[in-house]
Amino acid sequence: MYDNKKDADHIGPEPISNMMMDADIDDREKQIYQGGMEKFSRLGWKRLTIVLIVEAVALGSLSIPSTFATLGMVAGVICCVGIGLIAVYTSYIIGQVKVKFPHISDYPEAGRLMFGRWGYEIMYIMLALELLLSAGSHCLTGTIAWTNITGSSVCAVVFGVVSAVILFLFAIPPSFSEMAILGYIDFASIIIAIGITIIGTGVEAHNSAGGLSGVDWSAWPKEGITFADAFIALSNIIFAYSFALCQFSFMDEMHTPTDFPKSIWTLGLAEIFIYTITGALCYAFIGQDVQSPALLSAGSLLSRIAFGIALPVIFISGSINTVVLGRLIHGRIFEGSTTRFINTKMGWATWLVLILVLTILEFVVAEVIPFFDDLLSVISSLFVSGFTFYFPAIMWFMFIREGSYFKPKNIALGLLNLAILIIGLVVLGAGTYASVVDIINSYAEGTVGGVFSCTAS
Repeated sequence: MYDNKKDADHIGPEPISNMMMDADIDDREKQIYQGGMEKFSRLGWKRLTIVLIVEAVALGSLSIPSTFATLGMVAGVICCVGIGLIAVYTSYIIGQVKVKFPHISDYPEAGRLMFGRWGYEIMYIMLALELLLSAGSHCLTGTIAWTNITGSSVCAVVFGVVSAVILFLFAIPPSFSEMAILGYIDFASIIIAIGITIIGTGVEAHNSAGGLSGVDWSAWPKEGITFADAFIALSNIIFAYSFALCQFSFMDEMHTPTDFPKSIWTLGLAEIFIYTITGALCYAFIGQDVQSPALLSAGSLLSRIAFGIALPVIFISGSINTVVLGRLIHGRIFEGSTTRFINTKMGWATWLVLILVLTILEFVVAEVIPFFDDLLSVISSLFVSGFTFYFPAIMWFMFIREGSYFKPKNIALGLLNLAILIIGLVVLGAGTYASVVDIINSYAEGTVGGVFSCTAS
């Protein structure tokens, strides 16, 4: 059996509360510590839901309609609902682990609990790269949005710089509780933008020559679909449900962590509904010509309006990835120091420098991998496959299962988690292969711009 007290003593950094017992700590440092603890312990389940929505319901919803065009209506709906339910369940496992082992502050610490020092380092690198690439995809989407809104011939790299600056400004608040305030704007932004796209394309389809019945959509996968096409479409759905990777970090700020199931189910059911309805209706109204991001399919005027309304979600959701990554790195650099609370001059100075460096790297990512679907697919295959599927499944076997494997409940849950483990490993291997093949083909066919190209893809 795992000895919680014994092992927790050497897992992760020494709790800074231990420093309070040191006679050398003066009153000023104690005040900084107390202020930091209060600042980073204000998240309730409702705000957790909002923060999860900010992190989750963003670019994923914009890629879903094109996946329906690839997989077909039937498979699209099944995958949206099925993967969504799996994501809710694995997120529930993560919440259980966090409640059982409160000292786990982020996914890398969970990796240390699972596999020791190597587990920590591997998951640290995986999470850092995932967050960096995700924020880069928001910078890329911002570039596409500004290019579309302005209709300008200005080089897309300029709009990339503008997007990076905005992402930096939104990433300045270091507390997730503070970010939650922006979440209401974020959620309203994406819902209205999606609504405009659905209504606009629906009206256009109704007024077209054949009416709604003339739209070229199918219940079945598109003709000539390749293995790479299918897996990239599947990976984009997986990306849309990638909220689990930040859950440890978000729950670390909760004042009542046991309330997490309310947030998980609220977010999960909302995501399943939004993604399924968005994918199905946009595909039914647009057909095989649906583009990714989906807002590009709304026609010239409506597309510009929709992108304008979607700007908050593009930048707020993107910035929260920078905040999570920044907190991960900042906390490690200043482990055991009050500087990590970012409530002193040194704390703020180091924080601003760090997120500036991260934002520059995100801009480079957006320019080096300048194509939306393949970038999301790479992220899903390499990283989300683990954080959402096979790592939580392994956690169930290691930490959550109680009693004999042969108890009826454990047999059922054991088979479920084994299936999730296999799904995650298949996505890791096959999805990565499909992404690489499609990127190579895209460059060979000249369907995407080059590195630091003036054309937004």
